[in-house]
Amino acid sequence: MSTDSVGAFFAMGGYGGYIWPCYLLGAVLMLGLLVLSLKAARAREAELEALQGSRQDRARRRAASVEEARS
Repeated sequence: MSTDSVGAFFAMGGYGGYIWPCYLLGAVLMLGLLVLSLKAARAREAELEALQGSRQDRARRRAASVEEARS
């Protein structure tokens, strides 16, 4: 592949100045969406663990009160 054909590829028939910034913007947006999605997923996982923990605590308290009522 010669340097001229590489330059022609990046020039994209004179439209490279419009095409490459669009590719860059698209890549930045996709990366930002990935980062935000991963952050949200981690936050939801932490929220789920907290809710499951409180549910188990509530079940333990209920079982203890039932045991106490039987005594």
